Parts: sequence; C-alpha cells; structure tokens
Amino acid sequence: MTVILYSALILLGLAFVFAALLAYCGNKLAVKTDERVEEVTSLLSGANCGGCGFAGCAAFAKALAEGKASISDCPSTSVANKDKIAELLGLTNDGEETRIVVACKGGNRCKDKYDYQGYGDCASMNLLSGGRKACDVGCMGMGSCVDACNNAAITVNKDGYAEIIDKNCVKCGLCIKACPKNLCKRIPAKAKVYVACSNCEKGVAVKNVCTVGCIGCGLCARVCPNGAIEIRDNLAVIDYSKCTGCGECAAKCPVKVIEIIGEVDTRA
Repeated sequence: MTVILYSALILLGLAFVFAALLAYCGNKLAVKTDERVEEVTSLLSGANCGGCGFAGCAAFAKALAEGKASISDCPSTSVANKDKIAELLGLTNDGEETRIVVACKGGNRCKDKYDYQGYGDCASMNLLSGGRKACDVGCMGMGSCVDACNNAAITVNKDGYAEIIDKNCVKCGLCIKACPKNLCKRIPAKAKVYVACSNCEKGVAVKNVCTVGCIGCGLCARVCPNGAIEIRDNLAVIDYSKCTGCGECAAKCPVKVIEIIGEVDTRA
C-alpha cells in the first residue's frame, strides 16, 4: 500500500514539474502575433480566391500587416472596407472597385477556321493554330474560364461565348489568368457600358469573320455627349472617367457591340 502511495506521489510531482516546464517553454518560445492581422482578415471579403497572389485572406492580411502587400492587390474587398484597413494599418487605399466583363460576344456568330476534335478546353485548343475561331481574339467557348472559377460566376451561354454572372463574381481574376485570348477584363464597378469586342482589325476584316465585332466606324464616339469614347487601333475604347452611363453609344452602335450593364442613367 505504501509503495502505491509513494508511486502516486512521485507521478503527481512529475506532472507538476512537466506542467511548469511546458508553461515556461510556452511563454518563452511563443510566436508573437500581430493583433491587427485578425481584424484585417475580418474586413477582407473572405472569398479566399487567391486573386491577390496569396494563399487566402488570412495570408494576405498577414502580408499587409508586414508591409509585404498592397491593399489594391485584393480585387474582391469593397472600397469601404479597404478604407478601414488602410486606416487601421496606416496605409493608402489607391484601389478602385472593379467588375469583370468578357470583351467578346462573337461565339457562334464568329466563323470557325476548322472543326476542333481535341481535348475540350480553350487552352488546349489555342495550341492548334491559335484556336478554331477565324477571329484571332475571338472567344472559343470551351470554358477554360468556367473551369478556373470557384464561384460559378462564369458560363458559356447558348450563343457560344463566355459571360460573367455578376452576382456570383468575387472579382478574384482567376478567369483573367485562365483565358488564353485575354478576353476577361476589369472595368470600374460603376461602369454602365463596355465594348464586347477585342478585335483591332479594320472594319472589313472584322465583318468577314464576325457579325457582331466592332467595325471601328466611330459613330459611338460622335454621339457620346461627354467625349468618353475614342477609336483606338480600329476599336472603340471607353474613358470611364468621362462616361456618365447615358447609353447613347449602345443605342447607336450599328453592330450592337456595346453592352449595357444594368440600367442606364437617362438623366445623365
């Protein structure tokens, strides 16, 4: 009985010694964390999309706190929250909220160069003579962008070209990286219109391959009351710092290549 009691006391003593040792080591070896990181993480969008180049929002928040990243690197957090992060970390928020659009709506209305029979994505098809489309920058509609998106925010519609489902989009930019034709582009979130074409060939050449491509006629530029459009390399380009979203350009475009986002402001 005495042996058992002594054994129990020894074990209890050892337990206290190890507990004290662990507590001491825990304090001495503990990695100090920046309390701001958790607060920054709570202000980020939580999309964990990787669009900033880091492995999720927590990693990006840590990089921000350490001065190894810029707030503008995050494409999905709101401007209001970016301002709060800037104030918390003593940084400058020089970013503008954006949305992503697909600058092509040719799809089935663009001629094909050949009948593709290979693996079913755009990146693979692009290896064969730049893809099947007669337009060198036409959407091939094979869904590399769809596969890249983690939020079901992009689809290939019945007309054969990709389009963004804005309500699902977190603006991470994975589709931008995935498209071999660079057709997924960022524009200001406030934008009301965009040019759904990327072909810089002359009008005749565009019409020979696509019925809905920009022909560079300049009518949109002439009717814009704010001088917000110019023809650059045979393609209409919108200056969003001047655009008021009146929709005149979209109404007058003869090939209907200027797309309206939501409702235009008829009071502008």
